[in-house]
Amino acid sequence: MLLAKGLLYKEIATKLSISSGTVSQHIHNIYGKLHVYNRTEALNKVLGKHLG
Repeated sequence: MLLAKGLLYKEIATKLSISSGTVSQHIHNIYGKLHVYNRTEALNKVLGKHLG
């Protein structure tokens, strides 16, 4: 997962041959479905790491 590797949206976009805006929109949609607000929360939820 490119997001987990710490890549910037622009770097992800380049690797996938899409615009950084498209990456941003997809990430925003993923955050909404996971009910999280940032990369750290998303990765913790996906990887099963619960804080507190």
